[in-house]
Amino acid sequence: LEIVKVINDLIKINNISNVLDIGTTSDNNESSNIIVKSLHNIKDFSSISDQKITSTFFKKILQKSITEEFTEDEVENFKSDLVISNATIEHVGSFENQKKMMKNIIRLTSKVLIVATPNRYHPFDFHTKLPLIHWLPKNIHRKILKLIGLSFYSEEKNLNLLSKNDFIELIDDQEIQYRFKFTKFFFFNSNIIFIGFKK
Repeated sequence: LEIVKVINDLIKINNISNVLDIGTTSDNNESSNIIVKSLHNIKDFSSISDQKITSTFFKKILQKSITEEFTEDEVENFKSDLVISNATIEHVGSFENQKKMMKNIIRLTSKVLIVATPNRYHPFDFHTKLPLIHWLPKNIHRKILKLIGLSFYSEEKNLNLLSKNDFIELIDDQEIQYRFKFTKFFFFNSNIIFIGFKK
């Protein structure tokens, strides 16, 4: 996975000793935690998720949505050198919720944050397996999904795809340095990897 290489390189460069994962799922399958289990020289993992996580892999678990308000104690208890979130931000709902998520991740980061998500402007949407219609205005895209029987993905609360420019807008009021990396599929940028650095 390209994202694993990106994270491991950042761990090496930034002297990372602990990692917080945002959006872990409630099952214990190896594939659900494939990224954190692939990181080098890290033993201290914590998690924040709105699902019922029972995994003993994580040292600390806070079962709370990343779009909620966090107390100062919660921030202090879960703050980590590196905060990562993969394939989660597109599932937290509205643009306002996505903005809250980014704000919380920035608060919880001591050094580096990485948020990865499918690119809205890849020709295929990897959730619905359909080409191009997700490039249409979102209200039209959602109506088409509902018409063809994909009601779950037609709801904003379940799928709200982002572009690079959307990311920039999400953090426009935050004091953070950032850059982007992309993974490719069939020559197009398939996934956006947002990398932020605390000043």
